[in-house]
Amino acid sequence: MKLDETIITKAIVDRYTEKLKDAISVDVAIVGGGPAGLVAAYHLARKKKKVVLFERKLSIGGGMWGGGMMFNEIVVQEEGKRVLDELSISSRKYQKGYYTADSVEAASTLCSSAVKAGARIFNLMSVEDVMVREGKVIGVVINWTAVEMAQLHVDPLCVQAKYVVDATGHATEVAKVIERKVGAHLFTETGRVIGEKSLWAEVSEETTLENTKEIYPGVFVTGMAANATFGSYRMGPIFGGMLLSGEKVAKLILKQLK
Repeated sequence: MKLDETIITKAIVDRYTEKLKDAISVDVAIVGGGPAGLVAAYHLARKKKKVVLFERKLSIGGGMWGGGMMFNEIVVQEEGKRVLDELSISSRKYQKGYYTADSVEAASTLCSSAVKAGARIFNLMSVEDVMVREGKVIGVVINWTAVEMAQLHVDPLCVQAKYVVDATGHATEVAKVIERKVGAHLFTETGRVIGEKSLWAEVSEETTLENTKEIYPGVFVTGMAANATFGSYRMGPIFGGMLLSGEKVAKLILKQLK
């Protein structure tokens, strides 16, 4: 078969344009493609909700790829293992209550599961702003990460969403945009992003779930972004809380969508 480079180019442009046009108005826009964001996308898409996820980096999976200090193994506790089992991610018991999993298998399977469930994932895209109407976030403002990195003056585009999830991890990017540009009080003790504390896995794993909730009308936080927003601890390379947080935020939003 003779190949035509122009047809290859047209195929990519046409199919990508189809995906992007279909993602301009959605039920849920998730910002950040780490484990919590991917699990949330998976569960929402499984329930036939229209979900789009934006990740600023080339790779999807957040900090999970690197395991602990580039040893590509992760740890989950008993509760988190249930999520791995549901997605057929292999795990091995280390000792009572502790299970290990290959971080490459875990991250790639989370990504694949979300896409196969129906979520649209766009990498190399950053969310630089939100749209607010009558005190509620109704969408996000997107641009190419390369534009941001090069500090080019290129205007962004908009995506309308009934709900937005900040799954940007330590950076809490969406929450900080609301704080800085909207001048709004978040649903925290101070009305602002409090910031994460030092590493304490036991407490952090519990508070990750407690802090997974709405922080401003139309916006939820999940994963490490939840702890950073509400001022709790970081947890290091144990990922059970992250997985369960993504599951929880999906359930909370599904209730709202009903």
